[in-house]
Amino acid sequence: MSIREDALQGKMTPLFEKCAASEGVTPEFLMQGVAKGVIAIPKNNNHHFDKIMAVGKGLSTKVNANIGSSKDHQGVEQELQKLCIALKAGTDAVMDLSMGGDLNDVRQEILRNCPIPLGTVPIYQSVAEAVENRKKEIGSITVEEIFATIRQQAKDGVDFMTIHCGINQNTLERLRGQERIMGVVSRGGSFLIEWMTYNQKENPFYEHYDELLAILKEHEVTLSLGDSVRPGCLADATDAGQLQELIHLGELTKRAWDAGVQVIIEGPGHMPMDQIEANIVLQKRLCHGAPFYVLGPLVTDIAPGYDHITGAIGGAIAAKAGADFLCYVTPAEHLKLPDGDDVRDGVIASKIAGHAADICKGVPGAMERDIAMAKCRNALDWKGQIDLSLDPEKARRFREEGGTYKGDACSMCGSYCAIKVYKKATLSHRQCGS
Repeated sequence: MSIREDALQGKMTPLFEKCAASEGVTPEFLMQGVAKGVIAIPKNNNHHFDKIMAVGKGLSTKVNANIGSSKDHQGVEQELQKLCIALKAGTDAVMDLSMGGDLNDVRQEILRNCPIPLGTVPIYQSVAEAVENRKKEIGSITVEEIFATIRQQAKDGVDFMTIHCGINQNTLERLRGQERIMGVVSRGGSFLIEWMTYNQKENPFYEHYDELLAILKEHEVTLSLGDSVRPGCLADATDAGQLQELIHLGELTKRAWDAGVQVIIEGPGHMPMDQIEANIVLQKRLCHGAPFYVLGPLVTDIAPGYDHITGAIGGAIAAKAGADFLCYVTPAEHLKLPDGDDVRDGVIASKIAGHAADICKGVPGAMERDIAMAKCRNALDWKGQIDLSLDPEKARRFREEGGTYKGDACSMCGSYCAIKVYKKATLSHRQCGS
């Protein structure tokens, strides 16, 4: 029995109870959401950790951090360091996007040290091992090799997998009829388009979808349906290719649910702010309310070095409109492999976006934290303010750098602190009135 099948049959399990306690909802609420497909619980049977996380309708907005080695930076130690930084910053999930070094060893080592859900994009490993180790072209990778990678990763304990099942011949035909500035920017999508073009065959994930679902169900892997045709710049947003793929993802969602597999839908990408809400509404309608996982979205293309900010702006708008899961964007986006500082800044920026949206959505506990912060500020309770902040370490450092951190005001206002002046004026008024 899979998590989804348990939910459909109303079978209460320790997993539902533990996850509900973590999410601050009732187990019944969680089970109903999983049964409807509007909530997913990414938890592989082979990955053992205590903090069970759920993503979807009625829950707090979750954040994912991408880490992973590259051809030029192959060591696992630096990725474990990034993992620790992401965990400390409060990420809810991590994805290993490694394409350099011993990929099985890197993933397994990350899994051993990862106390939260871990995701992957299996086609990355299939391509990297074929091209780098066996000197093959992408198009010459066999379907058996591709599916062997998925089986291995599922067996290892990967909790959710991004698999680009919606880029089929129909989608590709629509895409080729479009005038796009940037074509396809999804790495996994580009790999599959290359494979399809080389072999003049259908996307193997689409053609052998039932086999894929059987593997995922066996190990309880949540399917994250990847968006191969997501826009890579604002000018390409919400075009026919993107929407055609979304239609296919909706069809594939129902097939996965029927097979007992949980689903998350990936979304854009880059898009103007005024298109974000419409994209969320379309996804939720076409994909039957399945949880939506957005990559940003980035609301301008001209901020390299600051794309954690452009992504947080788009993420806040998307989450307010109904997106459930934000993939962080770091300051290094479009420029380099992120380092530890980039990872921390990316997680915090996305956490800010998600929390701001949760306040608007009325998620229990969200506004209460802001009220607690306001009370600490009014009381000039610096320890309370620091403890409540999303990044206590940075808040504490800035407070100390002010030079007057032992006093009751900050170094910007000092004795002219508005809170102190107002309280003094109020007290004087009361004394005069008495």
